[in-house]
Amino acid sequence: MNTKELDAKYIAHTYGRFPLEIVSGKGSLVYDETGKEYIDLGTGIAVNTFGVSDDEWVAAVTAQLGKLQHMSNLYYTEPCARLAQLLCEKSGMKKIFFGNSGAEANEGIIKAARKYAAEKKGPEWYTIITLKNSFHGRTLTTLAATGQDKFHQLFNPLTPGFESAAANDLEGIKKLALEKKAAGILIECVQGEGGVIALDADFVKGIEAFCREQDIAFMVDEVQTGNGRSGQYYAYQTFGVLPDAVSTAKGLGGGLPIGAVMLGEKLQDVLGPGDHGSTFGGNPAVCAGAVNILSRIDEKLLEGVRKKSAYIFGALEGAKGIESVSGLGLMIGIKTAKPAGEVVKACMEKGVLCITAKDKVRLLPALNIPDELLKKAVDVIKEVCA
Repeated sequence: MNTKELDAKYIAHTYGRFPLEIVSGKGSLVYDETGKEYIDLGTGIAVNTFGVSDDEWVAAVTAQLGKLQHMSNLYYTEPCARLAQLLCEKSGMKKIFFGNSGAEANEGIIKAARKYAAEKKGPEWYTIITLKNSFHGRTLTTLAATGQDKFHQLFNPLTPGFESAAANDLEGIKKLALEKKAAGILIECVQGEGGVIALDADFVKGIEAFCREQDIAFMVDEVQTGNGRSGQYYAYQTFGVLPDAVSTAKGLGGGLPIGAVMLGEKLQDVLGPGDHGSTFGGNPAVCAGAVNILSRIDEKLLEGVRKKSAYIFGALEGAKGIESVSGLGLMIGIKTAKPAGEVVKACMEKGVLCITAKDKVRLLPALNIPDELLKKAVDVIKEVCA
């Protein structure tokens, strides 16, 4: 049996896969089993920060594999400690806990917020306020945090203690937080799976101020927006705020699974021995790759992300068949006159890989995609949409 036949027979049917097998790649180019070349604008859903098989990343991971591939968290390992240092330096956070995914990172910041509130205000202060149209993961708890009913169907009862408010309605979120005795407010600065929609800056700043005033944990989900994708190290820096806790994953590992719970000054010491744990969290090989990724995200690269973003917006806004362009940095949503699925399929036939977010075409290219490949891909999108 070929790969597609094996998949159909042995893998649970949880994915609506494209009829395409990717077998290799380099940078922003990938190849299928026939050798056809594609420009990759999806990067494994914002994971392959520097594209496929990046030489420096491969060397860092390979070198670590030759020394120590795994050790439990009963012992110290240098890549884990070094990565935590880099994350704190670039984010303004104080302490890090490592897991394996974005959902786990969100679970971690939720636990930290609830423990802080229970100790400070009492166990009845446990509700987490999120936003409608949000997405925070697929575990039962992060599904409960996700403000989209379609993800909840058939999985009830979900974890209790979550309420969703409308995005950009500051007074509404304040009222709900006080009524429900909120332990924390959790937002995405750009709602990715919700359609690549950036929140209003005044709303984000208003939430930060309210949380400070009420001693509520202000939490930001940077699973997709983090690690340079927004054009800053983290998207909240674009909005001029500093959260109490941040979750991140995806692009941090450069292609290997990792999630990070990042705790600010207020929550840095709330989790003690035995409060949380992860067998694979802080894995030396994964962390060595992440150290390589994060150490290469500097102001020069971020400036390049912002320039590439401006090019995409400028080229697509007002183009024939394109109704709107949204997002931040290299996390972009395109509302097309044609159904998004049809646009993605046509782009694939012409050698460009895009994905979708709700009714939009979504672009998540490598942060260092060469300008000539980006222009070629954007031209294909414009041609298909027209």
